[in-house]
Amino acid sequence: MAWDRPPPYNVEPNPKFTTSPFTLGVASGEPLADGFVIWTRLAPEPLDPHGGMLRRQIPVTWEVAADEQFTTIVQSGQSMAMPELAHSVHVEVSGLEPNRPYWYRFMVGGEQSGIGRSRTLPLPGTPLDRVRFVVAGCQYYELGYFTAWRKIAEEPIDFVFHYGDYIYEAAGSQYIYGDNYGKNPPPLRSHVGHELYSIDDYRARYAQYKTDPDLQAAHAACPWFVSFDDHEIDNNWAADIDENEIPPEIFATRKAMALQAYYENMPLRRSSLPINGHIQMFRSAQYGDLMNAYFLDTRQYRSNQANFDLTSPQGPEVLAADRSMLGDRQEAWLFDNLSRSTTRWNLIGQQVLLMNLLRQQEGSTELVTGMDTWSGYLHSRRRLLDHIDKHRPGNVVTVSGDAHLHFAGDLIQDNGDGRVISAEFSATSITSGADGTGDDNPRVKSALVGNRELKAITDKRGYLLCDVDSKLWHADLKVLDKVTVADGNLSSYARFVVEHSRPGIIRV
Repeated sequence: MAWDRPPPYNVEPNPKFTTSPFTLGVASGEPLADGFVIWTRLAPEPLDPHGGMLRRQIPVTWEVAADEQFTTIVQSGQSMAMPELAHSVHVEVSGLEPNRPYWYRFMVGGEQSGIGRSRTLPLPGTPLDRVRFVVAGCQYYELGYFTAWRKIAEEPIDFVFHYGDYIYEAAGSQYIYGDNYGKNPPPLRSHVGHELYSIDDYRARYAQYKTDPDLQAAHAACPWFVSFDDHEIDNNWAADIDENEIPPEIFATRKAMALQAYYENMPLRRSSLPINGHIQMFRSAQYGDLMNAYFLDTRQYRSNQANFDLTSPQGPEVLAADRSMLGDRQEAWLFDNLSRSTTRWNLIGQQVLLMNLLRQQEGSTELVTGMDTWSGYLHSRRRLLDHIDKHRPGNVVTVSGDAHLHFAGDLIQDNGDGRVISAEFSATSITSGADGTGDDNPRVKSALVGNRELKAITDKRGYLLCDVDSKLWHADLKVLDKVTVADGNLSSYARFVVEHSRPGIIRV
């Protein structure tokens, strides 16, 4: 738009603010070799239904620099913050040099945002010695401080993969479950409002989470690849079905509003703008000749969970060929890309546990497992592992989350073939589950019985740090002693490596 002529009636060309509109921080994501997305959302009153903003379009200036002091500005421009998108700004910066850091900021109405740091990808096929990244998610606001995000902001990494559960949809103090075994702490800080149903509800909940300074620091430190799981909408939803199985046409309205709010608050490209209640989220990124990364969507296309989402035996339904975790289009996309990949390593980043862990039902000899994980979709799981085994043995590593526990283990088929096919590291939560009980949790003890592929599990909060070179994939299970107090102590629970062309993990 040319600003030398009168603007349309719905544009406010000279906005004034009595407090900073940048209360939700800045973020970047979706890097390419020539650029990335930079994000902010104007909200001088973040918990107000409209963020305290006029219902008008606001022009926001942005700058990208080659140095933190902004002495060399390499790109700049102006973007509209629109009320239809909660005054969020998603700028797709391009024309930058590959494989180097850049700094960015926003200005509006005489106010300036904080400074964020991002990084472009190396060109595909370029020799690359190393890539470092963090896997994290499940950040229940009420149950702990976001100390882990502050620690992540201090890590020298190339990117963050957020596997999901960025917010929780429950009303204040509804899910105070502690370690799930009776030790339920009071909430440290309460959700504002009731359970989320309207778009104003979801927008306010994102605003509450994003005012956290530790989360803001992690967003500003490096680019993110984000995925959602269930709580961004409703617990354990699947495709067009919610947890309570209300009519799909009713749930579709809630889902559409939740996905709209998710897009507004994440550093996503326009290609992920929700259309008719659907958002495009499975995509890939290439780090030179070292690693291809494939980020999956295990919610929008999956069949409904077996046995009403409950932990149960693996009956005939979980084996049915007409039930899918990924859907036909996404599975074909993943299989085709894995088959054609020429990088040393391949990362599959997704939401829920791929290891098929069985445990004995209390008071019974029957073996049960969770129906919301890949264990409830054995046909899809078998197809994925079979494809990896045939096309990319020894160079695929899967990362996941959701279970609020750290897991590390080998991936084998469930049908009697005990060969190790691949490796999985599943990151624990940022806060969900509160402080946790370490190795004393009954879930931990039961998982260690009879699951020879499982090499480590613990009930503590933290994140997964991966450091990948051409020969070894290093994985460090980071844990905090407490999240119910500020500034908990960070340590390594366990470290593992995967050797290139040798499936499985080794503890070091």
